[in-house]
Amino acid sequence: MSADHSDTFRHHDPSHGSPDGSARPLAWLPIPPEEIDGLPDGLSYAFWDGGPEFPTDPARCAFYCVPYMKGVEVSVRPLPEMTNVQVIQTLTAGIDDMRPALAGLPPGVQLCNARGVHDASTAELALTLILASLRGIPDFVRGQDTGEWRAGFRPALADKSVLIVGYGSIGRAIEDRLVPFECERVMRVARSPRTTERGPVHPIDSLPQLLPEADVVVLVTPLTEATRGLAGADFLARMKDGALLVNVSRGPVVDTKALLAEVERGRLLAALDVTDPEPLPAGHPLWHAPGVLITPHVGGPSSAFLPRAKRLLRDQLTRFASGESLRHRVAITG
Repeated sequence: MSADHSDTFRHHDPSHGSPDGSARPLAWLPIPPEEIDGLPDGLSYAFWDGGPEFPTDPARCAFYCVPYMKGVEVSVRPLPEMTNVQVIQTLTAGIDDMRPALAGLPPGVQLCNARGVHDASTAELALTLILASLRGIPDFVRGQDTGEWRAGFRPALADKSVLIVGYGSIGRAIEDRLVPFECERVMRVARSPRTTERGPVHPIDSLPQLLPEADVVVLVTPLTEATRGLAGADFLARMKDGALLVNVSRGPVVDTKALLAEVERGRLLAALDVTDPEPLPAGHPLWHAPGVLITPHVGGPSSAFLPRAKRLLRDQLTRFASGESLRHRVAITG
């Protein structure tokens, strides 16, 4: 751990508190604070994006925003020394990597996720995967690589039935983007059934009845003990012949062995932004399984991420500085 350095420890208003800003609550941010307009003056800020040295004594940190896409080992590294932390803010919608680290924290620490930050980007990728898989884009790219004209008849998204499993904010954003494509039907499943302006959200136990009706099944559910292996042998067997499974949630939501059995005999197609294991090692049979399109967990990292992440941090830090309730709280220690 390094001592405080003036080039890495930044605070907004030196007129408040001591000259180094230590009297004010300190926030560690993975985005340079001078690049986020409108941060509240009642806090001090340090920039840390997962580098080997800490910008300040971690015990001074009250609000810790986890570095984005730096891996769980980096994310949790300062936590044992963050004895005064009050808030842990992720920049991901999923928080499964952070949950095990909560047990070592003092009581009352709030864990907040980045609900809403990745809606546009992940929904855009989900639609891309659906269209690319149905229209055979990977095969056309391979044809271009070899100079082959691979014409033929391909299925369209129009007139298809789509089942969204995990109808939260990303699920809604996916449905928003499906609207112009003239789908015959969109079905929705979530842990909490409800009625929306677009129709019912069915409970998770309705999957056995809904899966046989779907041409496309999109997984957007968080990874929990209840959803681990959700798309297993029974789930996949209930999907209709030729249906497409799209996973933009977490790899372990799908039973890889069961999926391989279905795609290798040509009964199902799959488009996977996440896999189990991940990263997918060279030589893994998923790489060359027929009808499988793989992208390397790129649902979130796009040009849409940074402006939305900055808006989230500005709002959360403003709430924190003024003592208001934080948004998107998913857990609290103690």
